[in-house]
Amino acid sequence: MKKTIKKYISNGVLALTGMSMIFSSCKESFLEADPLSFYEPTTTFSTESGIQSVLAIADRQLKRYWSTGDHNEMLPLITEYIFSDLMVAAATDKTQMLDNVAQMLTPNSDQSTLNNLDRTNSIWFFWQQTYEGIRNANTILTYIDGVEGLDEQTKNEYIGRAYFHQAFRYYLLIFQYGNVPLMTKVLEVPKLNFRSTSRDAILQYLIPNMEFAVQWVPDQKDMDLIGMVNKGACRMLLSKLYLAAGEYQKALDQLNIIINDSGYRLMTENFGTFWDGGVPDTWKITENVIWDLHRPDNKLIAANTEVIMGMPNRGAASESFLHNQTMRILYPFYFNNTVTMPDGKQALLNIKRTSSDYNPNYDYMRALGRGIATARMTWFYQKGVWAVNGVMDPTDLRHSVEYGNWVTMESLKCNNKDSEYFGQNLRLFDDQGNLLCADTIRRWYDVPHYILKLDDPVNEANVTGSDGLRGATDGSVADWYLYRLAEAYLLRAEAKFYMNPSDPTIKDDLNIIRQRAHCTELYQGNVTIGDIMNERARELFWEEFRNVELKRVSLCLARSGQPDEWGNTYDINTFDKQEGTDLNGGSYWYQRCVRYGMYNKGVTITIDATKNNINYIMDKKNMYWPIPEKEITANNKGQLWQNYGYTGYDANIPLWENWEEAVADQDVVD
Repeated sequence: MKKTIKKYISNGVLALTGMSMIFSSCKESFLEADPLSFYEPTTTFSTESGIQSVLAIADRQLKRYWSTGDHNEMLPLITEYIFSDLMVAAATDKTQMLDNVAQMLTPNSDQSTLNNLDRTNSIWFFWQQTYEGIRNANTILTYIDGVEGLDEQTKNEYIGRAYFHQAFRYYLLIFQYGNVPLMTKVLEVPKLNFRSTSRDAILQYLIPNMEFAVQWVPDQKDMDLIGMVNKGACRMLLSKLYLAAGEYQKALDQLNIIINDSGYRLMTENFGTFWDGGVPDTWKITENVIWDLHRPDNKLIAANTEVIMGMPNRGAASESFLHNQTMRILYPFYFNNTVTMPDGKQALLNIKRTSSDYNPNYDYMRALGRGIATARMTWFYQKGVWAVNGVMDPTDLRHSVEYGNWVTMESLKCNNKDSEYFGQNLRLFDDQGNLLCADTIRRWYDVPHYILKLDDPVNEANVTGSDGLRGATDGSVADWYLYRLAEAYLLRAEAKFYMNPSDPTIKDDLNIIRQRAHCTELYQGNVTIGDIMNERARELFWEEFRNVELKRVSLCLARSGQPDEWGNTYDINTFDKQEGTDLNGGSYWYQRCVRYGMYNKGVTITIDATKNNINYIMDKKNMYWPIPEKEITANNKGQLWQNYGYTGYDANIPLWENWEEAVADQDVVD
């Protein structure tokens, strides 16, 4: 049975209906039942092993957001980052690259399916994958009472973990899509008359469930397995729900318990296994705590007292679909003849290890990967965010080329022996000011190497591998963090800020993280919400769901009435219901995308590429992604809410404003 429920299935909201259909093969419509898939769920899930199987799938599905579960040139989490201040789309070889979000993002613009290489975002994947996770959590909640022989503790642990998986997914949905259908169990017959439930009603449903989870799910120290939901993870998620609901003191209480009373500690010294980066003669890594903290081999070991919950994916237990191609998809496209030295010769070559020209001092293919830049980091993330107190921090390990954690194009050296500039550092311009690369969208930007560099010893040992004997130049399967203690400090700073921005201890929660990174610039005096979100960007890049967290903070600012770093305040009734591309109004999320990110600069970037006219534009209405039109159409006996500013928006479409009504309506199918 375990093999059956691992099959990749579901198609949005309708995947939550009809137990006789949800385990069928992938279809366009779940109204077309496959008789071969019929079985009796009350029998399948009447045993503890059946419940464990579904829970294992729910755990596994968490990894898909970071994985290549979309296609081999797109990591799903990229979409979270291009809807933020930290990244933009960069696949200029695709005509549909999502640069002008304001114009290109519509309810019909994302009808793609798995492995569509023309797609440059994964919005469709988040809708499908997230509701699939909810379905699996609901399967446990629906059938747990029928499992005989469970004592109260064991039963409630399963329920608590299911609540976590359900809440984790709905937390994403309400900040990605806003008002969405609330489903809390598996339905026995298809339902075509869904009504969306308001964001706040869903929050009020999730909070007591997560309070239950915190009560019953054990601490990691009391568990035999790593990677399952534990009490610390439940507290982290509950604290975020409290913040979103405006219950700041309750959030603070949970975070104090995590930080002070749960046995977690920030890692401040070198630990675990030191890996030298694979090609130390090319790119030297000086061992440091930040590098060690982000090595896959160190993330989930007992010595790491900072990890709250991680996602195991190493060794025999690794899953092939999670081949993290971080080095291919997120590094610059520099192995190309359009990145040159001043003499016109190609700057960087992929030199085979069996070649007589091979020199381990210049093996950038293995040191840094063979990037194609599906997305690229913004100038703000590369440079601006690292300034504190108005100056660049010279010692921050997270931004250190000296220690090998951070890579700049200028720190690389020409490895083309045919160039008179062989062995010299790359340059963006020649002496006459001429650009030395085809464009600065895909081919010239900095990289957080310590985060994205992943070891692949199996492929590295294959000296005669394909594509120029490239070895492990994509990255590899790897353990990953879901929650770390560092984020708890940052969330605690937020909770304090909403209650009292003058609280002098707010800066301490930021500075303890900065001190761990060996920073010399520490916060003094009052801290702004911008300072907190900047520190999140420095510390949690490629861990947090950046778009979701910015939108949660947007809601928190609107609820609390506290100003942002520019002095703007937000109306709870209007912050997420505005249109336009100017700087007036909108949400905090929008302000950061425009003020810090690469959007709405008023210029069209012309380059020599398939997508040759690039204009990064974000609209205030893009605060929420549009509900897919295919989901609205499939729900043909009811009306789903469409978000403000998109075709189909109608303020008169009814919503469930309390979760009790939404739950009661689940069995109403006419």
